[in-house]
Amino acid sequence: MVGLKPPEVPPTAAVKFFSAGTAACIADLCTFPLDTAKVRLQIQGEVRIPRSTGTVEYRGVLGTLSTMVRTEGPRSLYSGLAAGLQRQMSFASIRIGLYDSVKQLYTPKGAESTGLAARLLAGCTTGAVAVTCAQPTDVVKVRFQANGATADGARRYSGTVDAYRTIAREEGVRGLWRGTLPNIARNAIVNCGELVTYDLIKDALLRAQLLTDNVPCHFVAAFGAGFCATVVASPVDVVKTRYMNAGPGQYRNVLSCLLALLMQDGVTGLYKGFVPSFLRLGSWNIVMFTSYEQLQRAVTLARPAQS
Repeated sequence: MVGLKPPEVPPTAAVKFFSAGTAACIADLCTFPLDTAKVRLQIQGEVRIPRSTGTVEYRGVLGTLSTMVRTEGPRSLYSGLAAGLQRQMSFASIRIGLYDSVKQLYTPKGAESTGLAARLLAGCTTGAVAVTCAQPTDVVKVRFQANGATADGARRYSGTVDAYRTIAREEGVRGLWRGTLPNIARNAIVNCGELVTYDLIKDALLRAQLLTDNVPCHFVAAFGAGFCATVVASPVDVVKTRYMNAGPGQYRNVLSCLLALLMQDGVTGLYKGFVPSFLRLGSWNIVMFTSYEQLQRAVTLARPAQS
């Protein structure tokens, strides 16, 4: 036996909500440098206004990480972590923690099992709602992660709170929700790629009795979920990152950002940073889903002892 046994009483929606946010924060702490490397590679080569030739060039995942440590110091790998954790506590709690509850709403009464359509609808719904609520934290996180890639290397913000204030003051409240539409599209896709794939692989493994409902099963399902999510979401993720990092006037809208990317880098530009994206999403999913399952069980098993 590996890990805690599934509890006899299913976890409540509140337990899932709390466990999802906490597990996502644990996963972020473990994989944040990979996420930062992904952002730097995605915005590399971006045409900036004004133009500059003083930007640092990054090559590959390890090359990006080593270059950042050498030119900016080790702390740069975790630049934006505070906003990242704020994002996960609001974002993951909704999109992951409420997935099962929303899935049941879309499942017809009396149905023996949940169909694929209901799972996909649930993934799209919780992903869209989560983005709408947590978008400002994502904007600030991306700005901090991309900061060292600016031409002069100057810090754009002194801290997380200053970033929220500065963006709201200089770009208006709408600036905090910059890139909401591509982020909704991305996270609807990611949510389906992650949660639905995890759901289906886990169910298939359990039905075929290849694995029991424990850590090895969660590991395999999470790995598959991370790969599928990376493949389908990478193009939207690149556009989202560039648009959210852009200054006022750099792009008219999301479509102009996409067209500028395609004209400059071609279709392959949509998969910039794919390797760090997969390394990050794959490892993030493994840590998150494994922690999520165990936290649910630990909290549920602890509740009777507290009553």
